Amino acid sequence: MPSIDLSGKAAVVTGSGRGLGLAYAHALAAHGASVVVNDVDEAVAEAAVKSLVEAGGRAVAEVVPVGTSEAADRLVNRAVEEFGRLDVLVTNAGILRDKVLWKMTDEDFDAVLTTHLKGTFTCARAAAVRMREQGEGGSLILVGSPAGQRGNFGQTNYAAAKAGIAAMARTWSMELGRAGITVNAIVPVAATAMTETIPAFAPYIEAMRNGEPLPDFLRKGEGFGTPEDCAALVPFLASEAARGVTGQAIGIGGDKVALWSHPQEIRAAYADGGWTPDTLADAWPTSVGAELQSVGIPAPKFPEA
Repeated sequence: MPSIDLSGKAAVVTGSGRGLGLAYAHALAAHGASVVVNDVDEAVAEAAVKSLVEAGGRAVAEVVPVGTSEAADRLVNRAVEEFGRLDVLVTNAGILRDKVLWKMTDEDFDAVLTTHLKGTFTCARAAAVRMREQGEGGSLILVGSPAGQRGNFGQTNYAAAKAGIAAMARTWSMELGRAGITVNAIVPVAATAMTETIPAFAPYIEAMRNGEPLPDFLRKGEGFGTPEDCAALVPFLASEAARGVTGQAIGIGGDKVALWSHPQEIRAAYADGGWTPDTLADAWPTSVGAELQSVGIPAPKFPEA
């Protein structure tokens, strides 16, 4: 038995039919947790359950798109019906509708916010109600993104949702602390269908699928690896070893794990009686304006040919 022991615990992992979500489900099951697999595609969900059971785990599927309260209740109720309880929620489900601001439609915006942000909210609320009723604590593990921490070109909807998820993790960690429920955001970076669309990464991902290891400059320098690399963080945060870890945003990928800072003031200036536009213009370059912050996900640093 691994030292991280989740035996007797039950988990719901949204969007866990494939990719990162499936890796999270496998990691939880490998450490003893029973898992409710969620996907919108029944065949994909059932295949995921089959892979978990064949690996020695306990799992069932609940096919429903997250976003509504009804979907959240179905997921929590399925865990309770099948396994008698709910101890862990991983909110991984997500979609993309990438467009620049002036081309993004209301439908593009609403669809992504519904799945990512509202889906996280409704599922976490339903899980928190159940965990508080049980009175034994629990773990909410919310999946964020570097886009939510830094912004990303063409991802107004996705970046806004992921930034909101990090903010909810901080808020809920305070609200649920007395109930012994930890809440953290994870920020995974991995070779997935989404990152494969980035031209610089594509050849390395293709080579990896052909059995070649990812080079160290990716695994260490960029913190970029497989979904399984990212999955290690989930059973840790669900375990007793992480009882004191809450309200954090934790990045993981490849060989790297990192703690993200929370937004905070970095420079300040003062003017007796308050500021005017003119005094702001005069003071700006040598006061708070002397240390403007960068935006966007830094471009990967590849070795020179």
